[in-house]
Amino acid sequence: MFRRKISIDPELVKELTRLLEENNLSEIEVQRGDQRVRVARGGAASPAAPASAVAQAGAVLSPTDHAKHPGVVLSPMVGTAYRSPEPGAKPFVDVGSEVREGETLLIIEAMKTMNTIPAPRAGTVTRILVEDGQPVEYGEPLLILE
Repeated sequence: MFRRKISIDPELVKELTRLLEENNLSEIEVQRGDQRVRVARGGAASPAAPASAVAQAGAVLSPTDHAKHPGVVLSPMVGTAYRSPEPGAKPFVDVGSEVREGETLLIIEAMKTMNTIPAPRAGTVTRILVEDGQPVEYGEPLLILE
């Protein structure tokens, strides 16, 4: 697997960590250009954090460009991504799930309409790039299917 060196301003991480603690948040994320920095409580990266590196007491730093991966599934719309059909329910897929073409991977709520996102082909989910309830943009990578 190819990993590129990540250059993150340590002062930015400190400031995000301070905001996280002062506002009692579980995570905070900022994007500047093609670089996204997420700081989250807990000592390890969540399964949805792409190629993450851990820095400072639970801070997660993650690069963003998965769009060029041949197995990426991109968001077809702007909305809110949900991994399960309803709160507390089992997710449609997890990392390692085998899926068939057309099987529901997740749903995106857009304008109060729930839109299923089907698997474009059969394969194995190797990475989930969004968290439940996360806002997504058109063309944003959602997961990797290999």
